[in-house]
Amino acid sequence: MHIRDFLTPDAVTLDLQAGNKDAVLPELVALLKPTPRSEETLLRLLRRREEHGSTGVGRGLAIPHCRSTEVQRVRLAFGRSERGVNYQALDGAPVHAFFLIIAPPAETVPQYLPILGKIASLGREPDLQERIKKLQNAEELFKLLEEKGV
Repeated sequence: MHIRDFLTPDAVTLDLQAGNKDAVLPELVALLKPTPRSEETLLRLLRRREEHGSTGVGRGLAIPHCRSTEVQRVRLAFGRSERGVNYQALDGAPVHAFFLIIAPPAETVPQYLPILGKIASLGREPDLQERIKKLQNAEELFKLLEEKGV
């Protein structure tokens, strides 16, 4: 299982405009092209998750995530903010890279937690932030993920 299996080029943006936590979540959710009702539900669930503790894991990376009946399979989106977002990350640093994960409430084959773990491991790569800053398009992101084995 690889992140690429759940992430499509149209769910990637390298130009997030949001400057704060509340504004970045709608941008990320919009990449999944949900219905208006689904979008509202997903945002409510993601914000509730953030109330329990920031998903800004540090080193410029955040992994907002939730489970929802609004999806039938695991869905991912990726966004990059060049200027960085004050996301109340664990290390206090601005976040530049966001991997959004939405999973169904129940899975016959566990995918949600393994994907979350792979992304968290990726965040510990010393060159990740520099490489993400240099990305020109979604295909370069996919090449980076392949190179890192996730």
